[in-house]
Amino acid sequence: MKLSICLIMALIILALDLATKYWVESTLQFGQMIPITSFFNIVLTYNPGAAFSFLSDQPGWQRWFLSIVAGSAALVIVYMLNKYRQEKLFCLSLSFILGGALGNLYDRITLGHVVDFLDFYIGENHWPAFNIADSAIFIGAALMIYDSIRNKEEKSRPNSEKQ
Repeated sequence: MKLSICLIMALIILALDLATKYWVESTLQFGQMIPITSFFNIVLTYNPGAAFSFLSDQPGWQRWFLSIVAGSAALVIVYMLNKYRQEKLFCLSLSFILGGALGNLYDRITLGHVVDFLDFYIGENHWPAFNIADSAIFIGAALMIYDSIRNKEEKSRPNSEKQ
C-alpha cells in the first residue's frame, strides 16, 4: 500500500475526528447530553488523561507526557507504514491508529484535554465516553490483531495448502 494512500486515510480520520469534536463543542455545554437511543447519548466531556481516564487526576504533567508518547508513536507509525507497505491490512490498521492518535494529540496540545462525546450505556452503567479518534485506534488495533492471527495461521499451514 502506498505511503501516500495510508497518510491520506489517516488525515481523513483526523478530519472526521476534529469536525465531530468541533460540532459537539459548538452545540453542547460541558456535561450537556443529547439522548439518541435507549443505550447511546451524545455528551460533551473532557478527559485530561489517557484511555479510561488513566492519569486524569494528575496535576497536568500528563498532558505533555501523553503528547510526547503520541507524537513519538506517530513518527514510528509513519516509519512502519513505509517499511511494511507491502502488508496491506497491517498498513490499513496503522493508518487508523495514526489518524486517531493525531486527533487526540491535537486536542491534548491545543486544549490540554481530549474531547469525548460518545456515551454508550446499559441501564445506569455507562462505558467511559470516547470519540472518533478513540474508535479509529480501536478499529486499527482490532485489524492488527486479526492480521497477526491470519498471518500466524498462514505460516503454520503446510506448503501444499498455501497455494
